[in-house]
Amino acid sequence: MSDLSVAMNSAIRADSIGRVDGELRSGNSVGTQDKLRADFREALARASQSAPAATNPLQAPTTAHAAGGLKWSGHAVDRMKSRGIQFAPDMMKNIEAAVAKAAGKGAKDTLVLAGDNALIVSVKNNTVVTVMDRAAMRENVFTNIDSTVVI
Repeated sequence: MSDLSVAMNSAIRADSIGRVDGELRSGNSVGTQDKLRADFREALARASQSAPAATNPLQAPTTAHAAGGLKWSGHAVDRMKSRGIQFAPDMMKNIEAAVAKAAGKGAKDTLVLAGDNALIVSVKNNTVVTVMDRAAMRENVFTNIDSTVVI
């Protein structure tokens, strides 16, 4: 289970996360935004060390932090939330393995097809850039990728 799943079910509450997210989006100075991000990362780290095991294994990452090795951009997290996309721990391992396989072949930006979902991953940054479900994939053209991995 990822630290993010544990942190989501711990002492960090939605209201504090919403406050940080709201302040980040409100146009505060870059220095203030960096401080808020650092505070949020610290709170996540503390919560993951002291929290009980998560009760929901399908929790999606909620920040651009690492989830088992992959990082998730804010854009990817927003898309997962808005589209109701969640990955089980075994699927997360499969996605990570797919990215590792693409990296082994020299890929830089890859499309990972995972069941009914697609992820665009910056392999060189080990970061999921965006996530979409089958409905969002319809009539889309995927550009600026150099590889595809099907899980």
